[in-house]
Amino acid sequence: MNVPSPAGFLAKFSAFRLFGARVWALSAPYFKSEDKWKARGLLLAIVVLNLGAVYMLVLLNEWNRVFYDALQNKDAAVFWTQLGRFTYLAFAFILIAVYRFYLTQLLEVRWRAWMTTHYLKRWLADHAFYKLELGRFTGAAKDALNTKDNPDNPDQRIQEDINLFTSYSISLSMGLLNAVVTLLSFVGILWSLSGAFAFTLGGTSYSIPGFMVWMAVLYCTLGSVLTHYIGRPQIRLNFLQQRYEADFRHHMVRVREYSEAIALDKGETVERAHLDTRFSAVLANYLLLIKKQKNLVWFTNFFGQAAVVFPFVVAAPRFFSGAIQLGELMQIASAFGRVQDSLSWLVDNYSSLAAWRATTDRLTSFEDNIAAMTQQGRAQLATNLVANEAAPLAAADTLAARDLTLALPSGATLLSGVSVQAGPGESVLIKGPSGSGKSTLFRALAGIWPFSRGQTQLPHDAMFIPQRPYFPDGALRDALAYPQPAAQYSDDALKQALADALLPQLASRLDDKDAWTQKLSGGEQQRLAIARVLLKKPAWIFADEATSALDEAAEKTLYEKLLAHVKALHGGIVSIAHRPTAAAFHSRLWELEKLPPGGPVLYRLHESRPQQTL
Repeated sequence: MNVPSPAGFLAKFSAFRLFGARVWALSAPYFKSEDKWKARGLLLAIVVLNLGAVYMLVLLNEWNRVFYDALQNKDAAVFWTQLGRFTYLAFAFILIAVYRFYLTQLLEVRWRAWMTTHYLKRWLADHAFYKLELGRFTGAAKDALNTKDNPDNPDQRIQEDINLFTSYSISLSMGLLNAVVTLLSFVGILWSLSGAFAFTLGGTSYSIPGFMVWMAVLYCTLGSVLTHYIGRPQIRLNFLQQRYEADFRHHMVRVREYSEAIALDKGETVERAHLDTRFSAVLANYLLLIKKQKNLVWFTNFFGQAAVVFPFVVAAPRFFSGAIQLGELMQIASAFGRVQDSLSWLVDNYSSLAAWRATTDRLTSFEDNIAAMTQQGRAQLATNLVANEAAPLAAADTLAARDLTLALPSGATLLSGVSVQAGPGESVLIKGPSGSGKSTLFRALAGIWPFSRGQTQLPHDAMFIPQRPYFPDGALRDALAYPQPAAQYSDDALKQALADALLPQLASRLDDKDAWTQKLSGGEQQRLAIARVLLKKPAWIFADEATSALDEAAEKTLYEKLLAHVKALHGGIVSIAHRPTAAAFHSRLWELEKLPPGGPVLYRLHESRPQQTL
């Protein structure tokens, strides 16, 4: 066993203090929230019930002495009296145990509900969920977002880790409280019952008072130290197990979401190999974990079984000499067991502590990233507000950008010094090679691209059609009205939007519930996205490859409707398209051209008039 140096001890103590501060930072907000009085009341009730349970154990310990003395003395009257006393002691203990369990579970549920709501709100605010999915940031991009290592599987951290954190935090803290109170309650009893241990060494007589107490302390201290060194690897293995389980589950979800594409590509074999690889990681890590747990179970079971007979072995000489009776022997054994259980709290709960530590580390890293992104988002918002107040870029119904620079997550500069403007009544086509930053420019104009610098102004009444529109599973009316409630629109308006988007066959299916992303073809999904725009009637439309899956006749019909729509509202349209026929519907062209390799910027933007092809 390696004994840590003073410097190593200080480093471990500092790490322990930091961990404690992080646990407090995760735990305290709920008990200071709008639900604080109920939370504190429940916690106080649980503490009182735990103290009551310990008090009942003290009474039962005293009952042990009287009951077993009655047996030894063959005193029937005391025997039956003590049986009656045991009845109400046992009933009181059961009552305390039931309500302690119920209130503990109730606090766990309320705490989990609050934390889940809290983190869902923060995850979905300021586009944090989007920024986390931009990639596993490295280099300049990671520094730009001011993040640490990006958390994997945020859905699992919110769903599972919060549940484990609240459950373990309450059970372990109440268990520790029980252990401390039990120790304080029974150590005095054991001290008074154990007597002194007298021995002679070198002709001098010595006497150790409270000998059983010192034996319990020595026994449990040695057990706790050995448990820590045997069980310590479980912390890291539990952390990895949660990650591998989440990766495996996430890939199965992706197979379900892209089932059609995988089936068409006949990719079952590849996906099976990917799933096997992820599940192999789950199994390999779990096998390591159970091996470490096996070593700990070996020791803890040996430790627990030895503790059963240990007090009898130590106290037997006094019993056989007649110094104590059977009742006192049983009371000593019971008190020793309670003291030993209290001092062995670490031994008995090490596996749970390891899992709790891993869960806490995952939540704190998630918290750090969310906090960093929130802080950066507020700083960017404050900068934009100051810039806009000092010098508005253009009229409120105009699209504008000034000195806009866009970078990739890798840190490479994609575009630099972009200054553009488009007013009401104008239609703009953005063209360029694949990967030149067309969609990234859209994201920057929408204000969601974190790797950007400069000023942008989006018209107030604007709506984007992304390359991959999102349709929530459920009723078609909800998918069409998303993100607004479908109740805001009449059935006639919903049906008219579908008809205008060339989807009259869906007008009778507004209440049908399905996974529309999987059930609709690519062209139908694009038309449904356009139907959503026609339903909501924004003045400005930003369309990213919105008609790429449509035939030319359908594209012409829908673009004519969109142009007539924005013209009537004195707005405009900005489109990204590769198909040459799209130029016919736009009066201006912003084209991205690739610059010679080796320079600081990958592409440049210049403006011209599109070639009319229709």
